[in-house]
Amino acid sequence: MTDSPSTKDFGAPPATMVRKAIAASAIGNATEWYDYGVYAATTTYLTQAFFPGAWGTTGTMLGFAVSFLLRPLGGFVWGPIGDKVGRKHVLALTILLISLATALIGLLPTHASIGVWAPALLILLRVIQGFSTGGEYGGAATFMAEYAPDRKRGRFGSFLEFGTMAGLSAGTAFVLLLNSILDEDQMASWGWRIPFLVALPLGLVGLYLRSQLDDPPVFAEVDRKRKREPSGLELLKTAIVGYWRPILIMFGMVVALNVANYTLLAYQPDYLKNTIGLSESGGSWVVLIGQVLMMLMIPVFGRWSDSTGRKPMWWASLIGLFVFALPMYWLMGQGFAWAIVGFVVLGLLYIPQLATISATFPAMFPTHVRYAGFAISYNVSTAAFGGTAPLVNDWVVGDTGWHLFPAAYMMAACVIGMVALYFLKETAGASLRGTDIPSAEPDAEVDDVPEPALPSR
Repeated sequence: MTDSPSTKDFGAPPATMVRKAIAASAIGNATEWYDYGVYAATTTYLTQAFFPGAWGTTGTMLGFAVSFLLRPLGGFVWGPIGDKVGRKHVLALTILLISLATALIGLLPTHASIGVWAPALLILLRVIQGFSTGGEYGGAATFMAEYAPDRKRGRFGSFLEFGTMAGLSAGTAFVLLLNSILDEDQMASWGWRIPFLVALPLGLVGLYLRSQLDDPPVFAEVDRKRKREPSGLELLKTAIVGYWRPILIMFGMVVALNVANYTLLAYQPDYLKNTIGLSESGGSWVVLIGQVLMMLMIPVFGRWSDSTGRKPMWWASLIGLFVFALPMYWLMGQGFAWAIVGFVVLGLLYIPQLATISATFPAMFPTHVRYAGFAISYNVSTAAFGGTAPLVNDWVVGDTGWHLFPAAYMMAACVIGMVALYFLKETAGASLRGTDIPSAEPDAEVDDVPEPALPSR
């Protein structure tokens, strides 16, 4: 085993290198979430183009959810590879695959042209996106966390989620801009394709930025101390068998995180259209206003977590969402202006979770299995509860007519998150160096896990 990590920064990279790492990580995440923003904002047009029959909106929501089914497989594949060959190479490949798959959606023929092959090809591209995303998000968060100074990890890590919200907002805003320029027939015919095509140049910019960086010093230090090169299967086994406890804790926290995330940011435009009769653009405006305000607050909460800790942020967010979900969803049903108020309140309550992901989750694992542990836990939980949230909400609301179900679903997820959070060790200010689990708590238990693939010299 390596020496226990200290709370002091060791071998910290230059500030210019940290800024480049932040930009490279954030733009890749923005590209990933730009796709989700565009997909959510063009639900009506995608339904018309690919699911004109009995499937309708449910088919489009299935297209959204199916990409998440491949995310766990992506996590199981990309995570160990990232711990074996380095973060940089995996992240370069994942951003390229994501941007290509998104752009190709904009080139697909419609159901009217090739029949069932059209939705089949859409689903295939969503599967490629999901598989690639299984390595993108965990890798980008790990990459950024390992580059950031220990005492500023919340501040710098929050910019990854700033990229998340920027991508979502840009996707929504672009579709609204096109709606204002083009008429309905033009949007339905070809206008919806333009936002998807824009993903390719965004991805190429991210690819260039990532190609200019080396792997983080934290990873390079562990990599140098290996007596032999471990296989991907060895690293996968070490992550699952040796670190099942943080994997389970993260799984529960991600249930709460992503049920709220995909209910508020992906399902909401369709929900507002069906419950209070807002137009496609009206629902998108509500979400866009909330997203911009949320984006502005992300760096504030990220920086705040460096001094107060990650756990207080999560407690405040989970309890707040549990208490206010039902009244705010009721309020959103009272009209356009109230919908904005309700959405903004829930969005701001959610931000303390979102802003601290990159500081909290990578610090739950030691360096040699950080990418794999993060990717496996995050993506399995997201596939089961996050990406399916729009589909579950749409089905239950449509089947029962209970318009407050999304609030109840969010509350149940928050309970699961609170149970998991109770077992989380505080890591604010802790070093990510070495092969011990980081901890800022003096009485924290450190698992002494055998690591046959990674003995120290």
